[in-house]
Amino acid sequence: MKRFVPVHNREQLQALLAEAAEVEHDLMCCYLYAAFSLKDARDGDLLEHELPAIERWRATILRVALEEMTHLSLVANLMTAIGAPPHFDRSNFPISAGAHPSRLVLELAPCDRATLEHFVFLERPVGIELPDGAGFDVTRSYSRDARPTRYMPSAQDYDTVGELYAAIRIGFDHLSDELGEKGLFIGDPSAQVGPDLMSLPAIRAVTDLASAHAALDTIVLQGEGAPGHSEGSHFAMFSQVRDEHAELSAARPDFRAARPAARNPVMRSPLDPRGRVWIVEPDAAALLDVANSIYTLSLRLLCQGFVRSGDRDAKRTLLASAVDAMRAFAILGTELTRLPASPEHPGVNAGVSFALLRSVDTIPHGRSEWTFLAERARELAGACGSIARIASPIAHTVRVMERLAGALEEQRALEDQRATSTPSAPPQPSPRRTLTVVPPQPGAFVEEARTEEVALRFEGRRCIHARHCVLGEPTVFLANVQGPWLHPETVSVEALVRVAQACPSGAITYQRFDGGPQEEAPAVNTIRIRENGPLAIHAALAIEGEDPRHRATLCRCGRSRKKPFCDGSHTEGFAASGEPASIETTALPVRDGTLAVVPIEDGPLDVRGNVEICAGTGRIVLRTSGVRLCRCGGSSTKPVCDGTHARIGFRSS
Repeated sequence: MKRFVPVHNREQLQALLAEAAEVEHDLMCCYLYAAFSLKDARDGDLLEHELPAIERWRATILRVALEEMTHLSLVANLMTAIGAPPHFDRSNFPISAGAHPSRLVLELAPCDRATLEHFVFLERPVGIELPDGAGFDVTRSYSRDARPTRYMPSAQDYDTVGELYAAIRIGFDHLSDELGEKGLFIGDPSAQVGPDLMSLPAIRAVTDLASAHAALDTIVLQGEGAPGHSEGSHFAMFSQVRDEHAELSAARPDFRAARPAARNPVMRSPLDPRGRVWIVEPDAAALLDVANSIYTLSLRLLCQGFVRSGDRDAKRTLLASAVDAMRAFAILGTELTRLPASPEHPGVNAGVSFALLRSVDTIPHGRSEWTFLAERARELAGACGSIARIASPIAHTVRVMERLAGALEEQRALEDQRATSTPSAPPQPSPRRTLTVVPPQPGAFVEEARTEEVALRFEGRRCIHARHCVLGEPTVFLANVQGPWLHPETVSVEALVRVAQACPSGAITYQRFDGGPQEEAPAVNTIRIRENGPLAIHAALAIEGEDPRHRATLCRCGRSRKKPFCDGSHTEGFAASGEPASIETTALPVRDGTLAVVPIEDGPLDVRGNVEICAGTGRIVLRTSGVRLCRCGGSSTKPVCDGTHARIGFRSS
């Protein structure tokens, strides 16, 4: 292990963290590029047993890339914790000599044996010597030696990424001793990004030395693994993929897991063409232009989200929009690998280059920020539409970018509203909304029984058999009988109302004719986490594509055939606690109002509005005005999404 020059001041620590951010960012791009290049059923040249293996490798590599995104975010939290801005800039590929140690070769390459060997080499633990993959040669040997007597921070060498983080950890410990914890951690805690704001595995806020250590441990353990135990680490996962790839290649010598994507594609004619492929075919060049533009927008949104403090709703919108932009980018990145790159490179396909502007500068907060971002998002939604003819999956990027632009435009409208409102006015509760139930329509699957005072309605396809009805008013709801089973005439209207409102799924509703109040939205919006079961929501609900309602149970096992609603499929072996750990949050100034739920295609439930998420015992898990909730069943941070849906290939339809 190389000896680092000790960290003596905050700027030296910031410089080490900035290099770590660039390394994580570069690794994420390399892994995504390899995943985009992998073949699928559309390629048509794979044997029956090869396709599942490649799908498994894709999921593994995407999982690693997602965790690299976590590492980049944790480094951003570490930087803001010490009062430094987050760092999302990096050099364009292939990374030039000097940016990192000479042995750290970072290039974009399709997924093959050599690339997998390279990934194993990059993620190797401290103390393990391995050869790098073929073709990832050190083109220029040099050393980066800092001097302890200099005030200007200087880059240093390290053999592994783990060594870099060891030096960062020592730097945090030294400065904490020298300045005191309060003197070191001077950043605004409200700028920190935790699981309530971003769906990433093991994301955490950093506010003191203990949480800084925890963040650094997460990065190292996910990457190289613990000393003597690397199961589940990136090193172990890439080693397994490499070995499986070798087995299939030995069984069929002409087996190719990936499309022939270009090595180091570039958008413009390079000054040095060696090791680069200039993408000039018209369709590929047009798609690459839009893909890189969306990637840059995603980074800008990410930067704006991490630097913002105080306004959690605005922060959440920025970060969620960054993730949505990356979803659109991933579709374009995959489709690029299907297109020819250039007449000068026959048989070579294109690929995304992850090209960046010189700097992802922060935009000042306020209306200009939202105008800048919304204009660009709306422009890129139109750009996606202009290239949609190239490949059918691109049509989905249009929808994603239009929704993203809409969210940013809503924030701009809120900024305008704040500017014209009285600053001293206290927040007012949202007006109550009364749900008017329409008469049953043909094909609505609703049973109804009524008296002169009330109509009782039951929608069987929404029922999760919580049994509040048959236990609460057994004379009204006759279980296991032939013929009519709804008898509202047997109890008072008030008793009927009480049992109807206890139905968590909203399968039971009523309409009063006696002058009494119809069902109103609750004073506090709640989502209750049912043990091994769905999410039970009680609010003024606006679920995308559905009629307004006040109660619903939404699937979180990923198996329902009636998504987003629960259909009872969780009883087929789904296990998830109804008592997850609480996430530290502050009280909401407003606790009611419309709760909008957008089921993201092949992704989580995007929940916008004031809501308290409660455990089965009523304990508060999270207070929030916006969150993405897991519905694939695989998140390790349930009920909050951690991005697992992408790794496991969750499909919402």
